[in-house]
Amino acid sequence: MNRVLINNIDHADLKVAIGVGASYGDSVNQMLIFPSEFEEAQRHFPIVFRQSEDGMQALVLLGLDRDENLFLENDRWTSAYVPASQRRGPFSMAMTRPQSDGEAPGEPMIHVDLDDPRVGVEDGFPLFLQHGGNAPYLDHIASVLGVIYDGLTGAPQVYAALEEAGLLQPVTMNIQINEEKGYDLPDLFVIDQQALANLSGERLEALHRSGLLRAAIMAAASLGNVARLIDLKNKRAGA
Repeated sequence: MNRVLINNIDHADLKVAIGVGASYGDSVNQMLIFPSEFEEAQRHFPIVFRQSEDGMQALVLLGLDRDENLFLENDRWTSAYVPASQRRGPFSMAMTRPQSDGEAPGEPMIHVDLDDPRVGVEDGFPLFLQHGGNAPYLDHIASVLGVIYDGLTGAPQVYAALEEAGLLQPVTMNIQINEEKGYDLPDLFVIDQQALANLSGERLEALHRSGLLRAAIMAAASLGNVARLIDLKNKRAGA
């Protein structure tokens, strides 16, 4: 990896392609998402939660077998939404260093991995306009990285509030594909729909005012997409 800070002098003519496929990390059965993505994600994928070394995380289920993404066909996603953690491509965000000890933390800045095969190709998208300023693609990437940055900094508080409200239920998810084959997905958490329905009083009002109630409802509704996973799995097996 050769990650460098983007600037409009050294990278004025740099182009980056949008590459999709197993070689770019798209072939996975679970993918990290953040609360601000729940509205789009819940239309396509089941949203679940898992406890990791970094704390509680939200994930979308994309497949059932290892390295399986049922929403990936060769070099394209079939879903209308792709999680920000994957849309970022070879780009990342890192904080600039403060000028001296005791100063406030630096600003988040966009970096690119120059060793990534999508970087520096002739048929890619330019990062900067010919006469200066960001090209639309770079503005798009900045927006995607903003989702990730805000998620990394704000998601822990969201999940802690959901746990405190008793809305995260530990489960082993059983997904039956057909009469002969099924999958058990252990160590997951999902929104407890009964606990959600039982919310009342100050706790209900507080969750509503903070926007967390809406996030919980969308995550709960997303579990209906398990049926879509089953359908996609059976179609792929039949093909």
